[in-house]
Amino acid sequence: MNQTVTRAPDQAIASDDAPSIGLQQWLAQWHLDGILLMLLVGIMALGLFVLYSANGESMGAVHSQLKRIGLGLLIMWLIAQTSPETLRAAAPWLFAAGTVMLVLVLVVGDASKGAQRWLDLGVVRFQPSEIMKLATPMALAAWLHFQPLPPRFRTLAVATLLIAVPVGLVAAQPDLGTALLIAVAGAFALYFAGLQWRYIIGAVAAAAAAAPLLWMNMHAYQQQRVLTFLNPARDPGGAGYHITQSKVAIGSGGLFGKGWLNGTQAQLDFLPEAATDFVFAVYSEELGLMGVGLLLLLYLGVVMRGLQIAVQGQDSFQRLLAGSIAMTFFVYVFVNIGMVVGLLPVVGVPLPLVSYGGTSMVSLLAGMGMLMSIRTHRRLLSS
Repeated sequence: MNQTVTRAPDQAIASDDAPSIGLQQWLAQWHLDGILLMLLVGIMALGLFVLYSANGESMGAVHSQLKRIGLGLLIMWLIAQTSPETLRAAAPWLFAAGTVMLVLVLVVGDASKGAQRWLDLGVVRFQPSEIMKLATPMALAAWLHFQPLPPRFRTLAVATLLIAVPVGLVAAQPDLGTALLIAVAGAFALYFAGLQWRYIIGAVAAAAAAAPLLWMNMHAYQQQRVLTFLNPARDPGGAGYHITQSKVAIGSGGLFGKGWLNGTQAQLDFLPEAATDFVFAVYSEELGLMGVGLLLLLYLGVVMRGLQIAVQGQDSFQRLLAGSIAMTFFVYVFVNIGMVVGLLPVVGVPLPLVSYGGTSMVSLLAGMGMLMSIRTHRRLLSS
């Protein structure tokens, strides 16, 4: 007769695991996945090197980023200690709290650079939209966990509402880039739930039909970004300046790059937003194609590890959440690099774990903590 045996957290194993010894065993006791942790540390280490150069050899920027990394790793560890069942139970409450904070942003939020995206609580100032990048796929995975899969029309109607509410509130800030990322995170949860192709094709057709309406309701600067993407040469000294200088930096890096601290585009201030949105251009110029290849391999490793954890998930909530987090991480990388090389419009999406910034760093590492929770809280199924 089949039965389920639940092991203690430090004994959680799967049939494909080798016996845990040494560091691997110690990490397992703290619910940390050694492979995923190694990949993340490698990306963040490369990020610190390039940030030092992009900020004009400023140790102050490096120290500030180290503090954010430390906070993010602490939150990642705390979430990793939490069981997937607890995460599932908390998902609706986190989604509700995040939605309330998004409403507060529109009412009393801090404005910066023409957008009202920040919520100042006195002791901390943050962007609630970053919370919704995780709360939305969590809420969807929790909802779909209790529904028949593949999802039926009623299930899809509720899921669409769960996506549309945060996307609409974030787009109103306005922050179209983050709104699209939230929508993508929710879409991946539905895709992994077995969404039928007729619904996917219908959604694509509806989006195409709504494109003219979206264009008419976009802000002037957003329309300018799209036009610049279509033809950067139309205003090389103005709207197309970022993309033009970025391409110059990437192309001049060659195979091995100009060397650390020797990139002229960033060091001579030709490249705007060198430490944030366009940090990949600085990295490419200084470390060249070989350095870019290393970074992309680390990113690919994180995505593949996340998908492996999703496949090994023991219920639909775990599989949908892990798959959504892994693929949203991939979209982060794809959109930022595509933006920097001129294949996508500039939407202000940071390069994951490399760009200078706090809220994005913390939210990304929180997502990695959820992956580790799913990985290390598994149960051994035996006969």
